[in-house]
Amino acid sequence: MNRVHTGVTGLDEIIEGGYPKGRSLLILGTTGSGKTILGISFIQQACLEGKKSMIIATEELPEDIIMQSESVGKPLEKFYKNGTLLIDKVYEERTIYTKELKDLGMEGIDKLQTNILGLLERIPVEIECIVIDNLGVFTLNMSPNEFRGQFDSLMVGLTKRNITAIIIMDLSADSRTENIASYSVYGVLRALIKDNPFTGARERLLEILKIRNTKISLDPIRFDITSKGIELMIK
Repeated sequence: MNRVHTGVTGLDEIIEGGYPKGRSLLILGTTGSGKTILGISFIQQACLEGKKSMIIATEELPEDIIMQSESVGKPLEKFYKNGTLLIDKVYEERTIYTKELKDLGMEGIDKLQTNILGLLERIPVEIECIVIDNLGVFTLNMSPNEFRGQFDSLMVGLTKRNITAIIIMDLSADSRTENIASYSVYGVLRALIKDNPFTGARERLLEILKIRNTKISLDPIRFDITSKGIELMIK
């Protein structure tokens, strides 16, 4: 199976060369655990290799993503400016739509928060690599059954187009949808912040829960977020 580099030093070697090409992987995590940085690392590496890439941003403005990428040593600005990277402004569109509803005195469910399958229509045909961050915002008004149907359809659509995708979801949304997403994707990684019972210090941990057709270790990997990106604490 062909692989796509993760953009995280040391992680490719742990998962037999990188993320499986043309497949979708789920990154779960709590706030501040590093899940977005994992996504940025992947997309920056894809851009460096000349792959047409995209970020669907559901919680941040493009300028905030650019700023964050600079702070962790994975700059995206030049790729955004030269067109190698597209950043879809779902977050900005959602705020405008909500304001329009209020101005009209209307109440209703935000269509941009319930149409997961519609994301496929937002992805240009030339895209090779994509990060969707955070898919959890789409689940607020969805039943687990509806989520399963739309999410499965999204996964099939991405695979048919041979797009390597990183789907980021917060743990609260994953719990709300009864952990369904983990069954539909090719791989699952989980970023956590936990207290070390021996030192009392808080640590970031990366767990590789599954990657099909890949030999993995279930031991959590400690990591730090530095000015040069994610640094795995590998012995």
